[in-house]
Amino acid sequence: MAKVTYFQLLKMAQEQLRSANRDESAAEYLLLEGQNWRYTELIQHYRELVPVAVQQRYRETLERVCAGEPAQYVLGHAPFYGREFHVTPATLIPRQETEELVAWVLTVPTPTLSLLDVGTGSGAIAVTLKAERPGWQVTASDISAAAVQVAQTNAQALAAPVTFVTGDLFAPVAGERFDVVVSNPPYIDREELAVMDESVKKYEPQQALFADDHGLDFYRRFAAELPTVLTKHGRFFAEIGYRQGTAVQEIFERAFPQATVTIRQDINGHDRMVCVQL
Repeated sequence: MAKVTYFQLLKMAQEQLRSANRDESAAEYLLLEGQNWRYTELIQHYRELVPVAVQQRYRETLERVCAGEPAQYVLGHAPFYGREFHVTPATLIPRQETEELVAWVLTVPTPTLSLLDVGTGSGAIAVTLKAERPGWQVTASDISAAAVQVAQTNAQALAAPVTFVTGDLFAPVAGERFDVVVSNPPYIDREELAVMDESVKKYEPQQALFADDHGLDFYRRFAAELPTVLTKHGRFFAEIGYRQGTAVQEIFERAFPQATVTIRQDINGHDRMVCVQL
């Protein structure tokens, strides 16, 4: 294997990704994450020769990304709200929009409360909220036992004591009530398949992506069942599709005429979150 500097390796990787019609920013991401470096550290090492073992491992991960596999699955972890989360194809890859949802939930001005995260996946929401608010009692559920196992691993690694249960929607917590319910549910309409990224369709868990009724099925289910789960003045937070704001607001306003239903936009100006305040 030819001797190359980190700078040369990075440029070669970017060209390889361009040739494969992939996002060339993955080259830098793979290198930084693989070496556990920040960008400034990469610059400091630019002119150094890359050890053979490092170069070989990097090229192997690069080949997988060029073939379409998400970089986060290749590496086995992804950043979320300043922490690293283990991810597998059993869980969605945590995204920036969900960080904004977490930030909104953290504005609840209560030092102690009970919270349920429905459809926890990697545990990114539940574990982050528990880590940021140690006084909150956090429970997380998912219909996928494989996802719950990943979430438990993350909770242990990040020292965030979350209670995990397995089952559909509120079934695993029947009879319990929570001050806050939060969810990033499946909300993609299958009619959007044609415009979705191929790597998302091929590698991320389908049951965590798609919902019936043009992506609105879970919001209707939440609207029907929240009265049996939330406390008297409880709040429900959820991520929504960027074109679903009006429809989701109508669903919850019809179900809870006395509640305050708020749609919030993400940093890009798209409808992305809903809060229902009883």
